[in-house]
Amino acid sequence: MPQPTREAVIEALRGVQDPELHKDVVSLGMVKLASLSDGVLTLLVTLTTPACPLRETIERDIRQALAPLGLRDVQLRFDSKVPAGRAAAEKAAPPGVKNLIAVASGKGGVGKTTVAVNLAIALSRLGSAVGLLDADVYGPNVPVMLGSTEQPEALDERNILPVEAYGVKMISMGLLNPGDRPLIWRGPMLHSVIQQFLRSVRWGELDYLVIDLPPGTGDVALSLVQSVPLTGAVIVTTPSAVALADVRKSVEMFRQVNVEILGVVENMSYLLCPHCEKRVDIFGYGEGRRMAETFGVPFLGEIEIEPEIRVGGDSGKPVTAFGEDFRGARSLYAMARQVAARVSVLNLGQQSPVVEIL
Repeated sequence: MPQPTREAVIEALRGVQDPELHKDVVSLGMVKLASLSDGVLTLLVTLTTPACPLRETIERDIRQALAPLGLRDVQLRFDSKVPAGRAAAEKAAPPGVKNLIAVASGKGGVGKTTVAVNLAIALSRLGSAVGLLDADVYGPNVPVMLGSTEQPEALDERNILPVEAYGVKMISMGLLNPGDRPLIWRGPMLHSVIQQFLRSVRWGELDYLVIDLPPGTGDVALSLVQSVPLTGAVIVTTPSAVALADVRKSVEMFRQVNVEILGVVENMSYLLCPHCEKRVDIFGYGEGRRMAETFGVPFLGEIEIEPEIRVGGDSGKPVTAFGEDFRGARSLYAMARQVAARVSVLNLGQQSPVVEIL
């Protein structure tokens, strides 16, 4: 069979869709460089996030689409480049930060900070550059969960270096105001510290800046929304009726200020019996998913009740830091992949480069 033309290769690739983005890999610019020589095709496939949950599916579909061309061999190489969200596009984000992801909850006690910390570490472990901003000024628990007591270095009044833990850059009032001394601040002071965390911290080049908001819909959340255009918000809940009632308020608040909801995470969703491995739905079943469907937003996954997750947070050793196969980490990594995929979907407005076949 004669060697297929470059045009035939491109046309075949147009039939391959990214399962999450629902556009073909050529239009998305995912196939940016290729070589074709003596029946051997080499493709460089650039994913929109290193945390892509469907890489194997994309590889399979590409090979199937090219099979009728009669190529002697197809060699695929993958890399990734996270596209910038609207905050970076509008130059309103901290310099170098591509996407800002708020993690919020309608009430306290649902494990919001646990989700935020493990989301940041999982995205980092999957290959992204990640920062974590602890905006829960009154209850800054991020340093405890990361096992960090290091104080940020202030180069001058307008330049602060974040600390680093488990590959994630982090800033928190818990590092600046350690111990049991409470902060008794009014709204304007809260706005000031959030501005300083956003503008004065030298975050460097980040694919994602995860922002752990305080529970509820108060001053800090509104200050953040007024300061920077967020890429989107992750809402954390539990299956209990009380938590879900408060989720409705969070969703409506973000919608009123035009912030995209990336999805709902149901934490403390179920318990696996340590003796028989049977699932026990302590707080009910399926309410988080049903609420996501009611509001027309994605359901990002269920996080089980797992002692290792709690122990990891209390001891400053989050489970995601020990890899995807560590007990309790798998569902958190799955959630992180879904969040990254949602960010990619929202960032589709970027102009895609043309495929080059040499």
